[in-house]
Amino acid sequence: MRLGMVAGEASGDLLAGLLLSGLRERWPELRVQGIGGPRMAAQGFEAWWPHDRLAVHGYVDALRHYREISGIRSKLAGRLVADPPDAFVGIDAPDFNLGLEARLKAAGVKTIHFVCPSIWAWRGGRAARIAAGTDHVLCLFPFEPALLQRHGVAATYIGHPLADAIPLEPPRDASRGSIGVGKGDAVVAVLPGSRRAEIEHIAPVFLEAVQRMHASRPALRFVLPAAPGWMARLQELVARHAPDAGVLLLEGRSHEALAACDATLIASGTATLEAALFKRPMVIAYRMHPLSWRIMKRMRYQPWVGLPNILCGEFVVPELLQEAATPEALAAEVLAWLDAPQRAEALRRRFDDLHHVLRRDTARRATDAIAKIIQG
Repeated sequence: MRLGMVAGEASGDLLAGLLLSGLRERWPELRVQGIGGPRMAAQGFEAWWPHDRLAVHGYVDALRHYREISGIRSKLAGRLVADPPDAFVGIDAPDFNLGLEARLKAAGVKTIHFVCPSIWAWRGGRAARIAAGTDHVLCLFPFEPALLQRHGVAATYIGHPLADAIPLEPPRDASRGSIGVGKGDAVVAVLPGSRRAEIEHIAPVFLEAVQRMHASRPALRFVLPAAPGWMARLQELVARHAPDAGVLLLEGRSHEALAACDATLIASGTATLEAALFKRPMVIAYRMHPLSWRIMKRMRYQPWVGLPNILCGEFVVPELLQEAATPEALAAEVLAWLDAPQRAEALRRRFDDLHHVLRRDTARRATDAIAKIIQG
């Protein structure tokens, strides 16, 4: 068995790594090739290009790197068409993968898209592209298959692999011990994202909020898990924007940081779902180039951007976006969680219910669906 696969950034690499573990149980001699990251490599993935070559942030960043990314897609498509795999699995990254899938499908390769593009949140016009280029979509959330089927797209709900990987009861004390914070400390995890533009646009304002929280409450502990390759840059930013806060920088280890914390200041994205599965109060924020923001704001269908709020259908956690994401506002919202234990406990119960809904043995369900598609 041989599959082509593309994951375009750290969150896709995480999802693909979890999926590959299930695929290898079904097909021990499986070969998987394409574009991916370290979690996929740990499962034997053969990366022809590293996933961070595709990690762009908003329309402006995408335009800056369009020629490079388009060239990679063209070369990858040519290679897969010349030597077709049994199927191609695109892991999220719809702007890259949907066009690639259309070319592969036209050449007779069976195409599977893992993670339904968020046509329910914005850019509903993508539904036609999904139908044209993808044989089947593996959906992380239970409401997605019916929506796709209305557009003529075959789809299967498989649950979310993170809900299987993250324990129902987070290992708070063990995680605190492993990263070096005390059981009685009040801890805030700071997760500004993993892309280049996120680090530049979001990390400084997050760290200025950290400095303000430290000035208000010197006993607070702050942990910041650095995405691969960003430790040196984050050290510079901490020294500039939060020099007195004693920020504990970690090499990766975001799950330990989330398990250990009392609340998290977090960039919108897959990490917010991870925080919800760890049952942690959070403040979601996002900042990007102003032009990208104006374009995306006009295309939104829902009042929420954070996955926990979208899945719960209401603002269960605060969202501070673009101009609203000031250091003062971010610090105030994080401290409000620390001062409201009953509110935090109610949120924990809500997130526990969500965890059970998403916990579906995703790797097995996805492997079963991929096997049926290949055999059919």
